[in-house]
Amino acid sequence: MGGDISRNVIRKSLGRTTYDRFLVYVMGPYKSFNLNYVLSEEEQAEFDIEDLPGPIRRLFQSREEIDGALALLRRVQGSLRTNPGVNAFLAVDVGIDTDEVDAATQSIEYARASNATIFVLPYLGHNFGVGEEAGSVLERLSKTHGDRIVFVHEATVTSEMIRAARARWDLRVETYDDEEELVKRVRLFVADIMNRELHGDLDRLD
Repeated sequence: MGGDISRNVIRKSLGRTTYDRFLVYVMGPYKSFNLNYVLSEEEQAEFDIEDLPGPIRRLFQSREEIDGALALLRRVQGSLRTNPGVNAFLAVDVGIDTDEVDAATQSIEYARASNATIFVLPYLGHNFGVGEEAGSVLERLSKTHGDRIVFVHEATVTSEMIRAARARWDLRVETYDDEEELVKRVRLFVADIMNRELHGDLDRLD
C-alpha cells in the first residue's frame, strides 16, 4: 500500500504554490501518545490511565501542549509555502487513513517522495516517544535521502534519540531559541536543497 503514496498523490492533496513540485514534508510531535501502538484492546482494559507511571500518564494530559505543537508546525508550513513558496505539508494534509497505511509507513513514504523533510521538535515538557516515526524514516531512508532530512529542535530539548541519530546516520541537526530562528533555519535548509538540485549536487525528483 505504501507504494501508492506517490508525489502526484501528495500534490493533488495540496494547494498551489510558486514551486509546487518542490515538496517539503514537515514532521513533529503534534499527536498525543497512542497506546494502540503497543497494547491490544484487551491489555488496555486491564488498567486505568491513572495507574500509569507519571511520565507516561502526562502524555494523556497534554492536549494543550499538543495543540500548540500542531499550531507551530502549521505556522512553519505556512511560512515555507509563502517564502520561498515550496509545497510544504503535514501528514494530515494528504488524508490517508491510518487504518489503510500505518503512521510510520506514511511518514517513510512522504519523506521518500519529498525533496526535503524537516522534523521540528519543540519543548513539550517531556521527550517520551519523540522519535518513533522519525527513527523509522531514518532507518529506511538515511542512505538515499539523508542529505534531504534535518532535525530542528528547541534549544531546551535534550534527547538521546537525537544524539544517537546524529552518530548513527550522520543526521543534520539544528537548534533554535525562538520561532523566528526556527523559521530562518528551515528556510535556509530548504534553500540549500533547492540550490543543490539546481546545480546537480542532488538529483531532481521529477
